[in-house]
Amino acid sequence: MQALIVSGGHLDDSFAAAYFLSHSFDVAIAADSGMEFFARHGWAPDYIVGDFDSVEPKVLQGYFSAGKPASQEGQEEEGQKKPVILQFQPEKDETDTEIAIRMAIEKGCGTIHLLGATGTRIDHVLGNIHLLGMAMERGAECLMVDPYNRVRMVRKGFVLKKEEQYGGFLSLLPVTPEVSGLTLRGLKYPLENAVLRCYHSLGVSNEITGEQAEVSFQEGVLLVVESKDD
Repeated sequence: MQALIVSGGHLDDSFAAAYFLSHSFDVAIAADSGMEFFARHGWAPDYIVGDFDSVEPKVLQGYFSAGKPASQEGQEEEGQKKPVILQFQPEKDETDTEIAIRMAIEKGCGTIHLLGATGTRIDHVLGNIHLLGMAMERGAECLMVDPYNRVRMVRKGFVLKKEEQYGGFLSLLPVTPEVSGLTLRGLKYPLENAVLRCYHSLGVSNEITGEQAEVSFQEGVLLVVESKDD
């Protein structure tokens, strides 16, 4: 199963709408002001979660009028989709985005697409990057996507076909203090049984030169960033 989460960070509306329409999602979740994206397009997410401290009041009221509390989940009328609304207190341990990701995992989604998770608040961006690891530890792949980047976290090797790459650059950054036994093939800057360490920029801005990139390593966790220029 696949989930779409629209968070409350910076969102390129045309990009997000095209992304939504070009993928098939089993679950759609709006995290706090992410509900404004759905409202602008006349769409209804399956779930709305958050403390609702940053959403336009008229949008919030509109969904409260059309939606239903969590206690009524599964009781919508045939042909009429109503989002399930879960409101939380602002003083909580998790961000709205974390709540949404945990919900997607609980619903059985193995792949989660996260939009609206980047922007001017670097603390939120870094926090959302950490949440990719939370999903990974629970057996789900979480992809943080914007018009220029697709970011995920992995603890095992992978193959990335050039035709499926998101942009022209591939960066590999260690999340753990070391990523050992790193071997890169099919890339402009290959490595063989190398150690990638934190606080260095060795893995930044590589490029696929063959039909596919092959990335393997023995221990550690990598942040995988596929990116493109303007």
